[in-house]
Amino acid sequence: MVAVTNNTTVVDQSPDSEWPEAWYMVDEVTNQKLPNKFEPNRPTDAAVLRRLGIQFWKLPPDEFEYPVKCVPWDPKESPDPKLSAIREQRGYNYADILTIHPDHLPGYEEKVKSFFEEHIHDAEEIRYIIKGSGYFDVRDLEDKWVRIHIKKGDLMTLPEGIYHRFTCDETDYIHAMRLFIGQPVWTPFNRPQEEHPSRKKFVSNVIEVEDGSTTLVGDETAETACKKPKIVED
Repeated sequence: MVAVTNNTTVVDQSPDSEWPEAWYMVDEVTNQKLPNKFEPNRPTDAAVLRRLGIQFWKLPPDEFEYPVKCVPWDPKESPDPKLSAIREQRGYNYADILTIHPDHLPGYEEKVKSFFEEHIHDAEEIRYIIKGSGYFDVRDLEDKWVRIHIKKGDLMTLPEGIYHRFTCDETDYIHAMRLFIGQPVWTPFNRPQEEHPSRKKFVSNVIEVEDGSTTLVGDETAETACKKPKIVED
């Protein structure tokens, strides 16, 4: 839904039925690009993702043209009025466009492996998928991995301080826009980061609000902390 309030266009998030498919994934990963589902599958839903502070909009990328790569790309040049409205609504004043594919990213395999290291950022992470697909993995409130299959037309934000990682899927292709508020900083802080201000902010705003506890989910020193999943190299 798009509404105008005080001369500002407000774009509501997409209904649950439009959110990407998501599921709990296995702990031991031999190939990060595979779905890595349990058997039988353990699906989750938009309600769980919303509780983690994730936000989502579905956009129509096929109606508009975007460059293969442009760093930076002026978000004011967006031909999509819905994307422009979201940008203005949320203050995204920086954007760039990248294509993650062996033909467009030097050192592709090593880069994709590095994206898969568990980390946080000290700002919200915003991705708009123009073409292709991939996976964002996020930790839930019990420190379990949830895999989100993002595809063409998906615009998703991850909150500051959430443990996550990214990988392409078996298609080895994703054409995406990164948006940012202010000067872009893409620095990953690999886990553990329990004392990082952004992690504390996430714990305070999301985890403690949700369960009322004061135990940091993911704190490696806590007796109840889940173990870090083992990644098995090929």
